[in-house]
Amino acid sequence: MIKKLRIKFIVLSMVAVFVLIAIVVAGMNIINYRAVVREAEDTLTYLSQNKGTFPDMDPGNMPEGNGGTFRPGEFGEIPQNGNDDSSDFAGQNGMGQGGGPALPSGMSPETPYESRFFSVLLSEDGEIIMTDINRIASVSQEEAEEYALDILSSKKEKGFIEDYLFAKSEEDECVRITFLDCGRKLDSFNKFLTISLIVAAVGYVLFFFVIFFFSKKIIRPVAESYEKQKRFITDAGHEIKTPLAIIKADADVLEMDNEGNEWIEDIQKQTERLTSLTNDLVSLARMEESGAAEQKSELALSELVEEEATAYQMLAQSGEKKLNLQIQPALFVNGNEKSLRRLVNILMDNAMKYSPENTEVSLQLKKNGKQIRLSVQNKTTSEISKENLELLFDRFYRMDSSRNSETGGHGIGLSMAKAIAEAHGGKISASSTDGSSLKIEVVLPV
Repeated sequence: MIKKLRIKFIVLSMVAVFVLIAIVVAGMNIINYRAVVREAEDTLTYLSQNKGTFPDMDPGNMPEGNGGTFRPGEFGEIPQNGNDDSSDFAGQNGMGQGGGPALPSGMSPETPYESRFFSVLLSEDGEIIMTDINRIASVSQEEAEEYALDILSSKKEKGFIEDYLFAKSEEDECVRITFLDCGRKLDSFNKFLTISLIVAAVGYVLFFFVIFFFSKKIIRPVAESYEKQKRFITDAGHEIKTPLAIIKADADVLEMDNEGNEWIEDIQKQTERLTSLTNDLVSLARMEESGAAEQKSELALSELVEEEATAYQMLAQSGEKKLNLQIQPALFVNGNEKSLRRLVNILMDNAMKYSPENTEVSLQLKKNGKQIRLSVQNKTTSEISKENLELLFDRFYRMDSSRNSETGGHGIGLSMAKAIAEAHGGKISASSTDGSSLKIEVVLPV
């Protein structure tokens, strides 16, 4: 149990950290990507509004040839009158108060010099009128025109084609498609994404080693408390057995002299009940302590289940109940015979005790892939909620809130069934489809 608790603690911690890291990394990269795209969209919008170029940077002012080098001096000379006021230069180039249109608010003055773009002007019929590739060196005229025709046929107004962000704009009864090269910015984004993923993965692995190392120390108080509890139950069980045996012997002697005395019979009855409870507690503690250490061998599970379940046929008839057995033959399992017989008895006894008259108790044993499924289903005397299903395997829990002892149970039978199933590498679960029936299913490995 402690080992499973430690594993659960590690798994839950790793899941929580994974979710946290995933949210942080995804958030950073989404924000980064949106910033890259937003900046590119703003630049592209400005270009589209100015016929595919920046003001005062039209092709007439550009050096001829594909991908010519652009230098600020070619688009306006810096005044040489000794006045070093940069606002004069900005005004002459249409980016300030003096000349043409200024750059939008928030756009860097360096954007016109850093951006690589091209545009294609087409008629409404798709005929290419003009191709401007003076501000990019990586695209030829044929490639630019091919991109434009593809976009025109796709009917898209804006978006990405490879590393180029494009947008359509109406211009003198024509269509201009402007392209902005986002390759460098997307490369930077991809590098940031890769680095953030590597850092996150390294941090996640380091956290695993840290939590794995400290998890043992963290759950040590729980482990010690659990071990003390098991030792107490075992030791107390042995200590209680002796006085119970003495009380039972004394009651038997008194019964010889006072046969039929109701007080003595009550003492005997309660002594037997307390002895049974003590034995069950000791057995459960030993089972949880030994776990898989029980001696196991290959067993004919079909025959074992049929023998134990058939024994309840008379009990079912006396309680006006119908017992339905569906047992697949020739099923074998590696396990402890005594424990598995006890498992079947617990499930059958539980179904018989808590099912009303004139109902059916069904047991099914079948093989499903590499698993063997043993299930017992019955109607219940009280309604079952989802909260009750989760508590069924807790010690001393009983669905009857009044804890009526007429059924003779102690509320630890299903706890023992769970311990037996887990000791055999299996699982046990409870389910209810309508709230008035209960199905206990045990899954064992073949």
